[in-house]
Amino acid sequence: MKHQLIVTIMGTDKIGILSTLAATVGACNCNILDSRQAVYGQDFSLTMILEGTQSAIIKAELQIPQVCQQHELLSMMKRTKQHLRQDLAYLADVEVSGVDFLGVIKEITAFFDSVDITITAFRQQTNTDPKSGLEMMRCKMVVSMSNDTDLAKLEAEFAAKLNELNLQGTIKKH
Repeated sequence: MKHQLIVTIMGTDKIGILSTLAATVGACNCNILDSRQAVYGQDFSLTMILEGTQSAIIKAELQIPQVCQQHELLSMMKRTKQHLRQDLAYLADVEVSGVDFLGVIKEITAFFDSVDITITAFRQQTNTDPKSGLEMMRCKMVVSMSNDTDLAKLEAEFAAKLNELNLQGTIKKH
């Protein structure tokens, strides 16, 4: 029977660290089923789900923290089961822009939650408009939706929400 382990690692981004972590996972006889990495300034965050036998997962639970400690990284782990790969065939790019205000991201993320769409990636940028002096925001997201999502209906609902918030935006299915 296969067992699964979610591993999150954070720390200073160094050349070769991903290779070291992948080698550690391989040495534990585990497979990486899925992973996500992001770099924030000089730091990185890596989340991956591992699969292996009971003994391989136990070995990973013991070895990964030791490797992380040697490289001054933080690690967290949690056992899980029945991981299903994300269906990447139904992704869409979302862009939103306009005047920034407190709660704007909460409003946008709540909209996607209300229509059962998962946000898989998110990035926001703010700057001051030199002409008006207003704080402006620009947000890019990747969302995952079921294959039976009515894209025309979704676009209309999204446009109505953006209009309510006095924002502009688009949804473009991959």
